[in-house]
Amino acid sequence: MRKSRQFYLGGLLTVWLAGIFAFGARADFKVVAYVPNWINLNSFSTNIDYSKLTHINIAFENPVNDDGDLSFHPADDVLIQQARAHQVKILVSLGGGSASNDKVLLARYLHLMNDTNRPAFVAKLGSYVTAHHFDGLDVDLEGPGINPFYGAFVAELGRELKTRGKLMTAALSQGYGGKSVPDSALADLDFVNIMAYDGTGTWNPNAPGQHSSYAFATNNVAYWRNRGLPKSKAVLGVPFYGYGFGPAFRKRDYSYASILAEFPDAQNLDQVGNTIWYNGIPTITAKSHFVKTNELTGVMIWSLDYDVTGEASLLSAIDRALQGK
Repeated sequence: MRKSRQFYLGGLLTVWLAGIFAFGARADFKVVAYVPNWINLNSFSTNIDYSKLTHINIAFENPVNDDGDLSFHPADDVLIQQARAHQVKILVSLGGGSASNDKVLLARYLHLMNDTNRPAFVAKLGSYVTAHHFDGLDVDLEGPGINPFYGAFVAELGRELKTRGKLMTAALSQGYGGKSVPDSALADLDFVNIMAYDGTGTWNPNAPGQHSSYAFATNNVAYWRNRGLPKSKAVLGVPFYGYGFGPAFRKRDYSYASILAEFPDAQNLDQVGNTIWYNGIPTITAKSHFVKTNELTGVMIWSLDYDVTGEASLLSAIDRALQGK
């Protein structure tokens, strides 16, 4: 009888502990922030709330020649050191939206990713990640940058990085090159940062409106999930910026911080002035709840330097929603 009771109690303890760990696993989400390296990283890196992040992607580095040597901004080291000190994974991101409009870089990537040059380029990237103490590499090739060799490149690079104990991720959008990504590539990635924004923008001034609505975000997630991306690899991207139309039109975005500077109560809205569209706290919170409810793996931010501090912070809104605060 005593033995049976001990066995019974032990079983209950096992179930109870399993429940705790299962809940903890569900509560642990990735929060991935892109940080551009053209800003002052020396000062910015000391003001980041690392406790609310799990990953940082330094944007961007690219090959500087046809041999595949990669650029490296000296200030990257400052952010790398800070991230590692705070136990936040730090990755280098290749490409970027502007690279997809750069004819020289497009031709260079096509050359380096072809069947002849790919093995040497992949080996060089692996050595680069190790030498600079990155935790991995993010492939942010978009639009025409997703060339016919993309699938083979991701497969070989994934194997190379895995042997080094490094991560490989990618930033992908549905509308800008998504159809060119082979389904097989999704299996080679540790996770995918879904760029669920830029539904409209400065390139389409006659189509004013929200560039990253809640519906647009959920539709983008559904697209990649239907392509075979598991929930455990799906990271929903949210914008910390907006676009202006009509009298507010300009050929660049509006950072969330600049919007709040001009419209102090804008954090609880998605549209201000005449007229700027963006994501305020309610929409960012709703998207974060979508991630949690649908058991996706996390939220991605473009870009962290566009946020503000204090109660109006979008990063804090994400943290509160994911952690149930």
